[in-house]
Amino acid sequence: MASTTAAAAAVAPIAGVASSSKTSRKEQRRAARQATSSSWICQRTGLRVTSTASSFLSSPTFSSSSLAVRDNGHHSHGAAPAGRRLTVTKSMAKELYFNKDGSAMKKMQAGVDKLANLVGVTLGPKGRNVVLESKYGAPKIVNDGVTVAKEVELEDPVENIGAKLVRQAASKTNDLAGDGTTTSVVLAQGLIAEGMKVVAAGANPVQITRGIDKTVAALVKELKAMSKEVEDKELADVAAVSAGNNYEVGNMIAEAMAKVGRSGVITLEEAKSVENNLYVVEGMQFDRGYISPYFVTDPERMCAEYENCKLLLVDKKITTARDMIGILEDAIRNGYPLVIIAEDIEQEALATLVVNKLRGSLKVAALKAPGFGERKSQYLDDIAILTGGTVVREEIGLSLDKVGREVLGTAAKIELTKDHTTIVGDGSTQDAVSARVKQIKALIEETEQDYEKEKLNERIAKLSGGVAIVQVGAQTETELKEKKLRVEDALNATKAAVEEGIVVGGGCTLLRLSSKVDAIQSTLENQEQKVRQSDNINYGYNAATGVYEDLMAAGIIDPTKVVRCCLEHAGSVAKTFLTSDCVVVDIKEPEPAGAAMGNPMDASGYGY
Repeated sequence: MASTTAAAAAVAPIAGVASSSKTSRKEQRRAARQATSSSWICQRTGLRVTSTASSFLSSPTFSSSSLAVRDNGHHSHGAAPAGRRLTVTKSMAKELYFNKDGSAMKKMQAGVDKLANLVGVTLGPKGRNVVLESKYGAPKIVNDGVTVAKEVELEDPVENIGAKLVRQAASKTNDLAGDGTTTSVVLAQGLIAEGMKVVAAGANPVQITRGIDKTVAALVKELKAMSKEVEDKELADVAAVSAGNNYEVGNMIAEAMAKVGRSGVITLEEAKSVENNLYVVEGMQFDRGYISPYFVTDPERMCAEYENCKLLLVDKKITTARDMIGILEDAIRNGYPLVIIAEDIEQEALATLVVNKLRGSLKVAALKAPGFGERKSQYLDDIAILTGGTVVREEIGLSLDKVGREVLGTAAKIELTKDHTTIVGDGSTQDAVSARVKQIKALIEETEQDYEKEKLNERIAKLSGGVAIVQVGAQTETELKEKKLRVEDALNATKAAVEEGIVVGGGCTLLRLSSKVDAIQSTLENQEQKVRQSDNINYGYNAATGVYEDLMAAGIIDPTKVVRCCLEHAGSVAKTFLTSDCVVVDIKEPEPAGAAMGNPMDASGYGY
């Protein structure tokens, strides 16, 4: 009974249970049961604390012959106790399409062509826009290949699989290079079309895929030989070409890179006016993203973004949500977003954060601290100095369950993706940051190891480099979204150019690479043949002006990384397509009337 009373007393201040001496034993037992149950709700703030992570984060699937009983995160088979809700999951029947007569592959190719022909209208400086219907607002007008590709769902399931295969090329290129998505789709379409021709003529698909492997590797080697390092004056050209020959955007991106350096952090945000703006603030970026995609606030970009938020920095693993209750309740009462950076967050604590975020009662995101061991602690200290917070660690007498708002740091803006986190300071800690930089410089002078010096210099760059913020303005919300996508492409292309150099643009580089591939020589037209045979590797067709000229001198240049990713990912998708011999799809079942809407994040590509 002593342990029961202690549990009741421990939960009383949070759960709103009176802890006076007049409390009856019956009330104490009820409070103890509440303290040890899988979840309970704070009556003052509505904070829901979940003790069993699997009650929310896990969603096991059972066979059609079994009956699953879900009760507080535990599952059992057999009869269900009275009053318990049953969840029965049936396996879906599949339909098989074999490729004996080539019909399955032709259907898949039809899906590829439909997607590629749609995405292809956005290609080049004279590419057209695509208008996308939106169920919950104004239609979107976009000129971005991967955005268009993500919206395509074909009615025929086999055609839809073909479209999804090619969509992978665009998505992978976008993830790695940030631009060139339309080129990847169109290139994959061409490789598949040529591959289908030779397969129909009797060639072995496996041998064709081996040939694609060897050819892509050889072309990438040639591409790197053609590449050159980008100069500062060429950065504006790279950005402008990617933004549809918009030199206002190109010059702004180049100016931002000049202010924060080539390895500096540049972010985009929507302006409140119609003009584009650029300014630099204190901030840092590191290679750690959100722990769970449930923290995402912008499903389109798959990122979590908060302004004027607080940071909780913890130099240990957070195992239970009860340690954070004081700070979580304060965040709910005062309505500020909270970002938690810790060594790790176990499922029990993570479940509480996710549940309350999805319920809308708490604006929260969580991520693991950058670095490992001693370096992790140093990074946490750097973040604390930038944001004016205090790292919670037991070595200095701070315990997570006893600290309050006084240890929290402050940031003007935080953006988390699956791989990166960007913290923008509010400018109030400039003196502390300068002192920290001096301290790290002193450590560099005392250090003899090159690796340690490199890591210390990296910390200085993160602290003192700052963050350039490009504000994109427009007259209407529809125009703003389209313009922001173009600027994002321009920024990604510029970063790719810095990383792997540049080559001649306008498709001229791919055309020259085609001279290495005998299989597609017959598709070249006379003017293209002239470009291919010219001794001047910069000579090509300028689609913007309609003339053949020195494209490098005209500022028509492409990042080498973008061209490389287009080649590799288009080749990868073509190989997968050509070696497929059977398609398995779900048999569609009629949806019941008034069916509940699914999770809006299910189309993001993340598994939960």
